[in-house]
Amino acid sequence: MPRVAGLCFGGDYNPEQWPEQTWREDAQLMREAGVTLVTVGVFSWSMLEPAPGKYEFGWLDRVLEILHDAGVAVDLATATASPPPWFSVAHPEALPVDAHGNRLSHGSRQTFCPSAPAYREAALALVSRLADRYADHPALAMWHVHNEYGCHNARCYCDTTAAAFRDWLRARYHDLDTLNDRWGTAFWSQRFTDWQQIVPPRTTGSYPNPGLTLDFHRFSSDALRALFVAERDLLHARTPGIPVTTNLISNGFTQLDYWQWAEELTGPDRLVSADHYLIGEDPTPPGAQIAYAADTARSLAGGGSWLLMEHSTSAVNWQPRNFVKPPGQLIRDSLAHVARGSEGAMFFQWRASRAGAERWHSAMVPHAGTDTAVWREVVTLGGHLRRLGEIAGSVVDAEVAVLLDYPSGWAAEGPAQPSVDMVSFDEVCRWHAALWRRGVTANLAHPSHDLSRYRLVLAPALYLLDDPAVANLAAYVRAGGTLLVGPYSGVVDEFDRVRLGGYPGALRELLGVRVEQYCPLPAGTTVALDNGATGRVWAEQATTTGADVVASYVDGPPAGRPALTRHPVGDGTAWYLGTRLTRPGLDRLLGSLGAHPLVPGLDAVRRRHPDGRSYLFLLNHGSTEVTAEAAGTDLLTGAEHAGPVTVPAGGVMVLRERL
Repeated sequence: MPRVAGLCFGGDYNPEQWPEQTWREDAQLMREAGVTLVTVGVFSWSMLEPAPGKYEFGWLDRVLEILHDAGVAVDLATATASPPPWFSVAHPEALPVDAHGNRLSHGSRQTFCPSAPAYREAALALVSRLADRYADHPALAMWHVHNEYGCHNARCYCDTTAAAFRDWLRARYHDLDTLNDRWGTAFWSQRFTDWQQIVPPRTTGSYPNPGLTLDFHRFSSDALRALFVAERDLLHARTPGIPVTTNLISNGFTQLDYWQWAEELTGPDRLVSADHYLIGEDPTPPGAQIAYAADTARSLAGGGSWLLMEHSTSAVNWQPRNFVKPPGQLIRDSLAHVARGSEGAMFFQWRASRAGAERWHSAMVPHAGTDTAVWREVVTLGGHLRRLGEIAGSVVDAEVAVLLDYPSGWAAEGPAQPSVDMVSFDEVCRWHAALWRRGVTANLAHPSHDLSRYRLVLAPALYLLDDPAVANLAAYVRAGGTLLVGPYSGVVDEFDRVRLGGYPGALRELLGVRVEQYCPLPAGTTVALDNGATGRVWAEQATTTGADVVASYVDGPPAGRPALTRHPVGDGTAWYLGTRLTRPGLDRLLGSLGAHPLVPGLDAVRRRHPDGRSYLFLLNHGSTEVTAEAAGTDLLTGAEHAGPVTVPAGGVMVLRERL
């Protein structure tokens, strides 16, 4: 962003919640903290348009002038995430409907049907007025479209949606014969003879059609994406040169196909941004949760610049138990995102709300004010980010990729699967966490992406694969790559139809393995492997067709059968794992494939400029100090280190390495 020097620091600013006399105090505090960018107006539609076609921008004019005078740039939101009450009263048909047929009421946020023409018309009218009014405002640094698309309305099941879904299907399949073939509607007398017979997968007596369900997920992602594109294109036309973003959700949100969204967020005057909040009761360590979220956001940005648009200074308000962060974690969490490519650290929100649904969400300025530990850490973080300004534009080194495909995960977690425990998205996170424990920085990638730059590619759960992706994986291995594929992969095509001839379907030849039968395990049970590892959830009755057996099952239904195989193909190697290993076995397997830590317990990530300058982030998430073989100038303190360096418990160092 040309109007922000160095890294971005700030957060969501909601001045409409506060009297005007507070605004100048906020600007003064922002200067004290070193804030460079704030997001304004995310949930202000009812303040900007209090009645249909009646716009009130005076308050926003004054806010932007105050911020500009304070040297704070503005990420101006389009406010379309929360239609005001008058809209829902005027257009009840635009309220979303759940799978049971219940129409939801206005009263929270995102209470609209993505396919409703009235919503689209009203949203674009507001965006048009905002763009015309603020196109040349000196405070405007970026446009912030909507907010967390699909967070609460990823799928609507109303009649308007049904009609839009049918239009989407006509464009995809052209005729009903093709659709019936792809969905396998000969089963259960589901064959369609008229387009009007097709409705979304609403609640029904038994399992819905899996092909229909999968396509409805695809359609729903596309419907929301079309809304973003409409707002983005309007802003590009009215305000050329001003970057446009929308904040994706990077902590395990899987309702949208973010690879397709990323195509709309990369390129000239566009930016990938993402929100991340720690899940307090998740057994995955906070450092691993952050690493997965940040690596995902960076990967969606094609390995380039992205921005952490929201995270929390301490507790959030929406979990069953909202835990506070201990001293030092605010800074460490923020810099962990920066280490993995973020061009700054932004928070929700600037000042803690006094009322409303998020009044118990932490903020940069807490309810208790500036005489607080949180505020003091905020000010310290602002100083750190100012001193790290020279890293802006550098990119992250990553030699390992973890494959993630959203439709594959949707299909694998769809109706009537062999085991409810074979959750795809969780397994991708688990393998990524295993890499994090071993100090390996990884990218996420789609199976159709160019994988040639990775020395190791992991495919924890690729239930669904189309033919081009299969060919891409085979080409990667033949050219010298190492591929490790997890169980229940490659077994269906892009329409969720089983590939016949034995599992793992499309990957049989590449892996040199043929599976006759799957063996889901009872809850809480395990199987032993003869290399000392333990499998859980799943096992398979397999035979090799060219692969070498590395480990076999000792007990359970597939006793004596191969559990882990290795198949040389061309100049590379394709590995197959037929069970889900417990943590020790998974760690050992990845270690055997070259995932070795710099120092156990130390998160070490390198960012590099095209001119050769490199920066090594060392983050100690543990409770004891750690020593590492590293050297350079610590940008946070200015200290010179000839090496080795000692990172205190909970501490962070950012070393400008010597050329």
